[in-house]
Order: sequence, then C-alpha cells, then structure tokens
Amino acid sequence: MAGRLEGKVVLITGGASGIGLASAEACAREGARVVISDINGTEGAAQAQRLAAAGLEVAFIRHDVTSEGDWRRVIDDTVQRHGQLDVLVNNAGIAVIAPLEEETLDGWRRTQAINVEGVFLGCREAVRVMKGRGGSIINLSSIEGIIGEPLVPAYNASKGAVRLLTKSTALHCAQNGYGIRVNSVHPGYVGTPLMVNVLGSMPASEAAALQQELVMVRIPLGRPAEPREIAHGIVFLASDESSYMTGSELVMDGGYTAK
Repeated sequence: MAGRLEGKVVLITGGASGIGLASAEACAREGARVVISDINGTEGAAQAQRLAAAGLEVAFIRHDVTSEGDWRRVIDDTVQRHGQLDVLVNNAGIAVIAPLEEETLDGWRRTQAINVEGVFLGCREAVRVMKGRGGSIINLSSIEGIIGEPLVPAYNASKGAVRLLTKSTALHCAQNGYGIRVNSVHPGYVGTPLMVNVLGSMPASEAAALQQELVMVRIPLGRPAEPREIAHGIVFLASDESSYMTGSELVMDGGYTAK
C-alpha cells in the first residue's frame, strides 16, 4: 500500500547510516517529507543528496543530540521548512563494549548522554510543537533494554531508560489530550555500522565466536536483521495504521527474546 505517510513530515536522528538511513528512505518512499539529522555532517549530507537525486524528498541537518540548543534549532528549522512536524524517530545512539569492571565514568556518562538524554530532549522538543495537532514519537530502544548482556552495562541501562521514558511520555501525552502517540522499537542484532564497530572493537577470535553463536544458538531465525526490516516497523508506527498504539514496545529480534 503506497503513500502510507503522504503529507507527513518526519525527522529521523542518526539518519546518516544504519536503521536511521533505511528508515529515512522507507518513509520517503511512502510519501513523507523527511529530514535526517546526524553529527556526521559529511555522510549525512551525502546520503540526503543521494536520496533526493532518486526523487525522494529528503533533507539533512547537522545535529548533536546531546545539545539542548541543537535540538531546539533542528526542531524549529524543520517546522519552519515544512510548516509542521508529524513524526520524530529518536534513532541516534552508540554502543561500546565495556564490562562493568572496565567501564569508566566518562564512558558511562557519554553513553547516557547520547542514548538517554538525547531521547529525552527530542521527546520534550517534539511534544512542544506537536501538541494540539498530534503526532507520533518513535524511540529506538533495543532488546538490550529488556534483557541483560554482561558486556554492555552502560548500553543496557541506557536502552532500559529509553523503554520506560517512552511509557512515561506516552502517558503524559495521552492524559493531556495532546494526540501524540509514543512507542519504542526494540531491535535485536542488526547488520548496521554500529554492530560492525562493536564487533570490530573485540579481538577477532571473540568477534567470530559471538557471530557464530548468534546465528547458530541465540537467534531462532538464524540471522541478524537487515536495517530495512526494522525500517518497516518504524513506517508502521509513523503511519495512522498504528493509531491505537501508545506506550507499546515493538520487538523485532528474530525470536531472540522468545526463549
């Protein structure tokens, strides 16, 4: 069914690569006007130009999601450019391999600043411009926000925080009659640059063993997801097809958490 997002304006953070980029393309192909933001200005601009050259309405804004001022600027620029904001996808995030005894306070704080504070600022600024006309906020959590993983305590904590921040924001918007739905997406292992970087930070033998275990043991479907598969879920939550969903968790993990 084409045109599922016709007339909607969508802002996607971390849109220069991975799930964010796949979501930008998927939303644009469904008729949305899309703004992608990313701290990587070179790659973000290049990807927006590539998608625009393909006939899609996609623009780029450089954006540090840890900056309160940047959030105000990006939201206001999007509304000024398009006259509205209908969907915010809080996708920007990092993951660093650092077990509890190896994690530093600076590393912990950096993960929380990007993964949690960035989402908080995005939700707050989106609600500011959406209330009264409605909209959809989609927060990228993870299965690591539902289950534990000993190698990434900071990431676990951040994604668990996103999960409950989503529910709190959803209830706030519903109780105030804002017409804003707020839901979280919980991908499992996905073939993205983020995953590649995580594996690349491990010794080669350990990375290979983890990949083998994921495919043969942990993921019932026997493979990581492709970014476009997660993007399909984001399109659904951005569209009016999900009009009765708020405060919900969309788990897309190949069966990982079913066991």
